[in-house]
Amino acid sequence: MASPKPENPVFIPEVAAESQPDALADSASASSGSKSISRAGAGMVASGILLSRIAGLVRESVFAHYLGNSAAADAFKAGFRIPNILQNLLGEGVLSASFIPVYSRLLGEGDNETADMLAWGVGAMLALASAFIVAIGIVGAPWLITIVAPGFHGMRRELTIELVRVLFPGAGLLVLSAWCLGVLNSHHRFFASYAAPVAWNIAIIAALLLYGGRRTQDELAIDVAWGAVVGAALQIVVQFPQTLALLSRVRIQRARIATAMRAVFGNLMPVVASRGVGQISGYIDNLLASLLPTGAVAALNYGQIFYMLPVSLFGFSVAAAELPSMSRAAAVSDDISAVLRSRLNAGLRQIAFFVVPSAAAFLFLGDVIVALVFQSGRFTHADAVYVWAVLAGSGVGLLASTMGRLYNSAFYALWDTRTPLRFAIVRVILSLVLGYLFAIPLPSMLGIEQKWGVAGLTASAGIAGWVEFLLLRFTLNARVGWTGLDRSFVAKLWTMAISAGFVGLVLKFATASAGPRIQGFVVLGVFGAIYLGAAYALGMPEFQRFTAIVERRLKMR
Repeated sequence: MASPKPENPVFIPEVAAESQPDALADSASASSGSKSISRAGAGMVASGILLSRIAGLVRESVFAHYLGNSAAADAFKAGFRIPNILQNLLGEGVLSASFIPVYSRLLGEGDNETADMLAWGVGAMLALASAFIVAIGIVGAPWLITIVAPGFHGMRRELTIELVRVLFPGAGLLVLSAWCLGVLNSHHRFFASYAAPVAWNIAIIAALLLYGGRRTQDELAIDVAWGAVVGAALQIVVQFPQTLALLSRVRIQRARIATAMRAVFGNLMPVVASRGVGQISGYIDNLLASLLPTGAVAALNYGQIFYMLPVSLFGFSVAAAELPSMSRAAAVSDDISAVLRSRLNAGLRQIAFFVVPSAAAFLFLGDVIVALVFQSGRFTHADAVYVWAVLAGSGVGLLASTMGRLYNSAFYALWDTRTPLRFAIVRVILSLVLGYLFAIPLPSMLGIEQKWGVAGLTASAGIAGWVEFLLLRFTLNARVGWTGLDRSFVAKLWTMAISAGFVGLVLKFATASAGPRIQGFVVLGVFGAIYLGAAYALGMPEFQRFTAIVERRLKMR
């Protein structure tokens, strides 16, 4: 039974599980046509994210050189996460779930004038809400520190409060940057929005280089915070001209966009709640880490840099490119189930092809990865080993987190924001219970140093992530039919990744005296070559698509 087309912007499609992929020829044609757009879009998203993540790694490398795993680094990392409440509650992820599906559907229906008015209306509401929350955050910084980092006392607490007050306005600017991203993505303009954070990173790097050798660590942390605010403004400057060119109609007719606005903000509250629940999970980790010895909070955040690289490049890039395409398909396709199944299964294979070796590298070669980027100045090899423990724990749930993003996009395309919220709550509860057990009592029970409890935090979050993913998959499959990965395909990926990991592990010990940079390039280069060589030998389509994308990029140059 085919699903009905939406008749108005507030229609929530009910997808029949029994729909067949070949039900209607026009649906298949629309799906295949939009697949090529999404694949190209995913490539552009990944390219932009790659540039921003490389800039982020350079930023963190310079940060580690000057601040290492010190108390000032702990304060900055904890303080940096608190204003991110605003960015995550009203920023990119929320707009992806609430604004982009409605806006993209209007564009898909050809109603560009209403779409423009909706974009300006949402932008105005976001600006007002951001200004209000920024003011509350600045005034309430001491109470926020008490909640988020109760283990901070004395000068470390005072420094964190000051950092939060500096950083909050920058987070407000990043919300407006996310609005630009939402508009650009809906028009399949992916590169500029995802490359824009390069400007933010450059501003922070400039602050570190300018003041790093002339300030105390506490003073430098404050200088870097101001650099982040300047970078947030630059991030808007990079995107706004292109965004403005797409929104030719500046006027707003409230009556005309009332239905669409209700749809956006009707979806917004469950998504804000879902993102808020997700934020709680991250803040639980920071809270528990603040109870561990000095350096745990910084190590957790250093590890997060590496963890987010495959999640962003291979999970978020696919999910971000698919969301507007899925949303438009929901407006024009008579068989939404077939479209979603086809897109999901192709996207899941693409994600797993890259994420499985990333998880294996975290497990086998995490110290090599960390040392390659961070080992310099105040950041020692012992610090690299400590962060390796964080990465190894992160590898537990890496695949679930990346694939879960694509399933969330499918639910958002169906305008179902409440299902992801329910399962996010389950994940947070599990993270809280398991995180406490793994981080606090378990190290003592095993007779190891308390500081290693930080690895238990990431491992427990990974277990909770798998539970959330399985719930998302089971529920969506009940609505649209079977989606997922073939077991034989997953077995091949893990066999290739583990084999490459063992060779890399042997090579790591053989090059121990070569220094972190040479060792890193040699070991990780061989690891990647073995994995991709095996994929080539097996003739995997994902490898062929990867090489085709690389060839296209080289020809463009």
